[in-house]
Amino acid sequence: MPGYSDAREAHLRRLRRIEGQIRGLQRMVDDDVYCIDVLTQVSAATRALQSFALELLSEHMAGCVVDAARNDPEEGAAKVKEAADAIARLVKS
Repeated sequence: MPGYSDAREAHLRRLRRIEGQIRGLQRMVDDDVYCIDVLTQVSAATRALQSFALELLSEHMAGCVVDAARNDPEEGAAKVKEAADAIARLVKS
């Protein structure tokens, strides 16, 4: 079971809000809104996604990684590497 299962509904609400931000961006481009205003909203949507990703990563570390490390050191090491790789992808984006 994924580590975010307990907060699934909260995560879905948050993603729907982000989806609304993206739709708002589409409307802004459709309405020929000033570039800087669109970029400001892009920045807000990007931060919202990054914040969601960090929360999900935190839940993954506290749940999946900790459980794997308790059950099997090799599996724990694999989960730590997997999380480190995910962090590297987040930092690059």
